[in-house]
Amino acid sequence: MIRAFALSVGLVALAAGVEAQSLQQNNEVLFRQIQQVHRISAGQLNRIREIFARSGWMGQGNPGPTRHPMSPEQCAARVGGTAVYNNPRFEAICGAKYMAPLYDPRTQTPEQATACIDQFEFPNMPCTYPVTWVRANEAAEICSAMGKRLCDAHEWEGACAGALTPPDYPFGAGSVAAMRSIHNNRYAGSKSWAYGPNFRTGVCGQDSNKSAGCNGGDFNACGTNTYPAGAFPGCTSGLKVYDLHGNAAEHMNLPMNPSQMSSNGSRTLGVTEMKGSWFIWDKYRAHEDWCRWRAPYWHGTNVMNTSSHRNYHLGFRCCSTVN
Repeated sequence: MIRAFALSVGLVALAAGVEAQSLQQNNEVLFRQIQQVHRISAGQLNRIREIFARSGWMGQGNPGPTRHPMSPEQCAARVGGTAVYNNPRFEAICGAKYMAPLYDPRTQTPEQATACIDQFEFPNMPCTYPVTWVRANEAAEICSAMGKRLCDAHEWEGACAGALTPPDYPFGAGSVAAMRSIHNNRYAGSKSWAYGPNFRTGVCGQDSNKSAGCNGGDFNACGTNTYPAGAFPGCTSGLKVYDLHGNAAEHMNLPMNPSQMSSNGSRTLGVTEMKGSWFIWDKYRAHEDWCRWRAPYWHGTNVMNTSSHRNYHLGFRCCSTVN
């Protein structure tokens, strides 16, 4: 417990102790945090550095326009220190820190899970800002570098709804739009949010502001005005996964046939699916964001397309398969 507390204090100090002047300096702080918390190898860290460097935009927001509404120190004070999120049982099941087992509590125990999901948006560390301006293919590559994989849509939905149910993709429907319509009609009558059956304001990291000069996707004008991950402890699902609403929207994999399912071991993957909502949702709800809702094919491409969409409010989280 003493060691866990010391790690949490060190994590917040590392985030706050360097007054970075550029995106690259911020990313260097982030890389040290990732190595410290997730204990990845030098080779894994180098791979992540390469992906960030190739992007030129990826990070916790362009420092110029970004104005975070809460600091890492304020987050730690609010939740009682990041050590409160340590879960030895989950860590033993998932084999990694800050991951939650995906299972159906009605019929299974956590130990029967065959997959796990990051509890927070990447970099999957409490009281740390999520990474944005990331393309779907880059998200998949980073997950792989971490020894994980990009989640399938149904895994994210199960994490949010509090129960992982068997995949039920209507593969024979013939198009993304047709698959989406069938799926959403199936679940519309039982819609829910991670925290309950009705949408509520003030529960998640959704009361920040869009930059005044942001026109929708300008790197130099649109701040990633996110909260630190886990700053809203009530914004959690029954499976203890956080920030599924608000903070950053998230890239996921939507398979168009069984061979494209990440959960089946695919590396080619399917098409892009954007999950959740982002940091101004208490003020502006642009679309639905209930747990099992699937979005229109916005900015749609294959996941591994090197020109897949990126934006100031779009991040990701990873899953892993439990052996």
